[in-house]
Amino acid sequence: MKLRHNQAVFVMVLVALLWSTAGVATRHLEFARSFEVTFWRALFAALSLLLMLPFFQGRAVFLKIRHGGAALWLSGVCWSVMFTAYMVAFTLTTVGNVLVTLAVGPLLTAVVARVLIGYRVPPRTWLAILVAGAGIAYMFASQVGSASLTGSLVALSIPIAAAINWTISQHVHDRGQDLDLVPAVLLGALLSTAATCTLAYPFQATVHDVTILGLLGVFQLAIPCVLCMMCARVLHAPEMSLLQLLEVIFGILLAWLGANEVPAPTVLLGGTLVIGALVANEWFAWKQKAL
Repeated sequence: MKLRHNQAVFVMVLVALLWSTAGVATRHLEFARSFEVTFWRALFAALSLLLMLPFFQGRAVFLKIRHGGAALWLSGVCWSVMFTAYMVAFTLTTVGNVLVTLAVGPLLTAVVARVLIGYRVPPRTWLAILVAGAGIAYMFASQVGSASLTGSLVALSIPIAAAINWTISQHVHDRGQDLDLVPAVLLGALLSTAATCTLAYPFQATVHDVTILGLLGVFQLAIPCVLCMMCARVLHAPEMSLLQLLEVIFGILLAWLGANEVPAPTVLLGGTLVIGALVANEWFAWKQKAL
């Protein structure tokens, strides 16, 4: 299914909302910790993708994986790193600190796309990145000093892998290759499950924990990541990464509603800057296409 630009933007907003549920969900776990959290979420994501992808694409999806080449497998490795580091980081440091680290994604993506494939980042996108980054830094400035170094380093691998992933997708489609990178999400889930299986032992998750992580695997991971790869066929890499920043805003609101973490005035002001930057960037893009 081919999305138009405006449709892809709307779908990415939905993706960011679904992704943002992970932080508040981990705060309701009873005994599951560290790699076990990643294992259960990745396992359920892999199982759901093994059902979903053949349903929509038929058995050809497995041939795509077999003959996908280096780009597909490299994208799968990137997804695996993001899947694994994302949940582990939440168990090592605060939700706010993880989100702050994710905020460097647009800048990293713009730089990686510029260096690796020579993509010219529009001035409006650079400006939006700077404004959004300033807003997020302002939101969490009081939390950064107390964050654990290990958690921050683990979280940093997420935007690095994401920047490489979006750049791979853009490079493949800019060259006119008819390569479907959606199966790379399945590869990422399988690789993450295999990598954390032994590290998760001894398993301590309760039925309550497994239920939460199972729901995350399907609705926070499998479905939005497939939608995300569909959007990557239409949106440029820096634009994809910029829209991801909405996950930060949604994450704050969900923590407020689901974990009784009332945001400070600095968070509300910073969030306004982020949303304003996103809206302005998309509005100018729409105006340029309309001319």
